[in-house]
Amino acid sequence: MAADANQARQQLLSAIARGFSAPYGTLQPTPDDSTRNSAVLVLFGTLDKVLAAPESLSSPASLVTPELDVLLTRRSSGLRNHAGQIAFPGGGVEPTDADRAATALREAHEETGLDPSGVDVLGTLPDAHIPVSNYLVTPVLGWWRLPSEVAPDASESVEVFRVPVAELLDPTARGTWQLRYGNQTLRGPGFQLGPQFGSHLVWGFTALLLSGIFEAAGWGQEWDQKRLFEVHR
Repeated sequence: MAADANQARQQLLSAIARGFSAPYGTLQPTPDDSTRNSAVLVLFGTLDKVLAAPESLSSPASLVTPELDVLLTRRSSGLRNHAGQIAFPGGGVEPTDADRAATALREAHEETGLDPSGVDVLGTLPDAHIPVSNYLVTPVLGWWRLPSEVAPDASESVEVFRVPVAELLDPTARGTWQLRYGNQTLRGPGFQLGPQFGSHLVWGFTALLLSGIFEAAGWGQEWDQKRLFEVHR
């Protein structure tokens, strides 16, 4: 078990060392004077003892240990931006933050209660500009060396999930999300969470970043890109 977890950690470090090719498309940085800097924590690790569902562990998904998880939240429906979406914990940079990693860890603590001292920061990934909220987001890749208890903060997050990566890699959980926005139709890679996580859809920036990390770490596999998940807002 430990060897598998260590291998996953090393694969993430290797992806950063090679240079992460951000799959952002239209989210390439185009900030202006009103853009606010922010950071999110993309936290992997053997977070709990809940294994991936057995049907998700057939080859090649079994290249990752069934205990490998990623931390996700469901945002409160009362928030001004990205309400109700599945997201990484994170938020805006404060003047007291030493760097983007400090922002991500502080926000993750506020939103989930995790202990930042148990998180190893592996590195940062290229910034993405989110036009809807006008945030310039720095993803901070972390490894949960010493997991701590987590719980949602009612003001920002209503649920906290420790989702097995093997379940996200399962082709039956994958598809292309589609959102009709004015006269545009936006699309990107999506993930359908299992019923134990409310069967929520992971879409938008969160799904785009997860998909890119999985590919960079060598965990990706073929999935049906013609399968559509309609997003209704």
